[in-house]
Amino acid sequence: MSDELSERECALRRLPLPYSLALRLRDSGVEPELICEYVGVDAASLESVYRMAELKLAAVCEPGSAANGEAPASDSGGPADPI
Repeated sequence: MSDELSERECALRRLPLPYSLALRLRDSGVEPELICEYVGVDAASLESVYRMAELKLAAVCEPGSAANGEAPASDSGGPADPI
């Protein structure tokens, strides 16, 4: 087994636990009712949890995002032009 973690696995480890858990369980084929129990949401909210988790995952994976731990790229580094 490889010692290196996949990009997705690294990103999942950076998510808040409920979001990471929801995505991991869904990807593993766990029944939605059980995911609701583990994550602590009702069935009507589960799809929203998945959407929020996917958005957070995308933000963590996005290059240059603060969520990714990288400083955003600056345009010139100099002072802004006066108006």
